[in-house]
Amino acid sequence: MSIERRSVNTARQILPYLFRAADVSGRDAPLVVFLHGAKDRGTDLGQLLAWGFPKIVAEADSLPYHFLALQIPAEATWPDWRDELFSLIDSVSAKHNVDSSRVVLSGFSLGSAGTWLLGSAHAERFAGLVIVSGRVPEGIDDARLDKLRHTPLWVFHGERDDKAPLIDAQHAVNALRAKGSSVLFTVVPEGDHFIAEAAYGDPALQRWLANIPAVRRPQAAAA
Repeated sequence: MSIERRSVNTARQILPYLFRAADVSGRDAPLVVFLHGAKDRGTDLGQLLAWGFPKIVAEADSLPYHFLALQIPAEATWPDWRDELFSLIDSVSAKHNVDSSRVVLSGFSLGSAGTWLLGSAHAERFAGLVIVSGRVPEGIDDARLDKLRHTPLWVFHGERDDKAPLIDAQHAVNALRAKGSSVLFTVVPEGDHFIAEAAYGDPALQRWLANIPAVRRPQAAAA
């Protein structure tokens, strides 16, 4: 099945997005939501398909998860379009019979900042997070990290990233592990900022995405 170019009409403007359904029945596959980086903002979905995660998905012979990639306007950040993103996730999940407890949020660069912020603020929505070449936003403090201690995370970073220092990612990973998180951390040797294809093309990550367990939602307090 090929990747589809679609659009969604929001209250503010029409936004383009990519979608590819899994090659298994809807509820047997998670939904992986990808947040692109700064240079891919705009209205041309060809920019997303030219490289990185969307390119890998588009060229895959088969896909064990549903894939969704919204494109936000130039100069925007992901928290600016949170409501539209979440609404699209919900509508796509309903249309394709996706298990809402198995939604993974992932981002590259600017999209990783969005993943940190949206994933920690709404941890109950996501079964896992994947961070690639991500600068850790200032808003990700100890309290935000604490909300992610039970969320499966995988952080990828280039050893020689000159745009988002490796040490920042290492500090976040260390802080999560100190809280009991089993966060995975992969440093790409000699890798610069643009390691998206190395990260998302990793067979181990692809298996991890396909087999993500349902989100651990907080239990109601006993009466």
